[in-house]
Amino acid sequence: MTKELLDPKVDFVFKKIFGSEKQPDILIAFLNAVFKSKGTAREIVKVKIDNAEINKDWDEDKLSRLDIKATANDNQKINIEIQLKNQYNMTRRSLYYWSRLYSSQLKEGQEYSKLRKTVAINILNFNYLAEMEKYHNCFLLKEKETNQLLTDLEEIHFIELSKLDENKYQKQEDIDNDLIPWLLFLKNPESEVVKMIEERVKELEKAAKSLEVLSQDEEAREIYEARQKAIHDYVTNLKEARRETRKETRKETKAEIAKEMLQGNEDIEKIIKYTNLSKEELEEIKESIQQ
Repeated sequence: MTKELLDPKVDFVFKKIFGSEKQPDILIAFLNAVFKSKGTAREIVKVKIDNAEINKDWDEDKLSRLDIKATANDNQKINIEIQLKNQYNMTRRSLYYWSRLYSSQLKEGQEYSKLRKTVAINILNFNYLAEMEKYHNCFLLKEKETNQLLTDLEEIHFIELSKLDENKYQKQEDIDNDLIPWLLFLKNPESEVVKMIEERVKELEKAAKSLEVLSQDEEAREIYEARQKAIHDYVTNLKEARRETRKETRKETKAEIAKEMLQGNEDIEKIIKYTNLSKEELEEIKESIQQ
């Protein structure tokens, strides 16, 4: 019996499909679609995947980074990362990993001229850039007032899948750029429009077949489910920690207010009503004032 397709947005699955050394044409087609959608005329014709193997330690550290690092035929370095859940750190995270990939090109004693363009592509399954309506945004280093480009050595893309309205693309003729088929595939690989597009985009058809094969593999499915659970648990714990932090902050604020009111000889009942602190908590605060 055919099993339900795995979600290609889960990083383990994404890397298996797009980071395959056996089918680099999938990654090449995807990258060219990303760059072309932002007006880059230069086309990648060859790519070397620098971290095709999944780290052997990843199973012990369920949140180890399952990204794709690659070098294009023009020697530019590319890093692709996909995130299902908002960990509230994507800008800093992306800059950090971009800088590591950029600086790792130089060996001791080499000149800075050896450094090549480095591109970070972040695919997000949530809204992150709240002030931007577009689903695909690309950032460069530019002068603040004149918009003059400092260098093209840094390029950071954010692709927010949640901002792409798949209902707009019900027929092939609705597709107005090469990136949309790939994003529709990531959002819902079983949709009718994706199946139609596969017939004319051979790399997308290969990606779809790879997903089907992977989805029938028992070991892959076990890893996939473990990965999903790890991500869910991590995000749940992160949200709980943020709630606890906010709760502690509110408590500290209330304690400061109560302290000021006690020093102003305000009535205890009034302080309790205003801060919602207990008599026992107010006694502790009073004692700290007297010490």
